[in-house]
Amino acid sequence: MSLSLILALLWLVTANEIAMFPSKDHHWRNAYVLIGVGVPLLAWIWYQNGFWIALIVLVAAMSVLRWPVIYLVKWVKGLVGR
Repeated sequence: MSLSLILALLWLVTANEIAMFPSKDHHWRNAYVLIGVGVPLLAWIWYQNGFWIALIVLVAAMSVLRWPVIYLVKWVKGLVGR
């Protein structure tokens, strides 16, 4: 297993652990940090392991950070609907 995949699994475990604790801002600050770390990590996974593995990791990350994805989809629908 490559180092990028090991770090992705660590990222996923960390994100799940963060989600278990209460937060006053509903974890948005943590989500921003996780996205900021996750995007370069996803690019590294794509570079080392290829498109399909990166897509699997992206889907796993989207399942953990589903609310930012939901709000992004709503925002894009609002832009397209104008």
